[in-house]
Amino acid sequence: MSAEVLSPLPGLVATVHVNAGDAVSAGDPVVTLQSMKMEIPVTVESDGTIAEILVNEGDEIDTGAVIARFS
Repeated sequence: MSAEVLSPLPGLVATVHVNAGDAVSAGDPVVTLQSMKMEIPVTVESDGTIAEILVNEGDEIDTGAVIARFS
């Protein structure tokens, strides 16, 4: 089963914390967004393996944008 990590708000991708193939646990940060002068970590909801990262540092993304896919 594949799942997606979605952006909860619009912002700038400040840091990408994982790479494709990395194992992650629930609560691990995937990226950190900068929005409204705050840094917001975006985390995975369950354990799995990152299949694909769809953003790069410096990208501007909108609410609901797919950040990563994991299984």
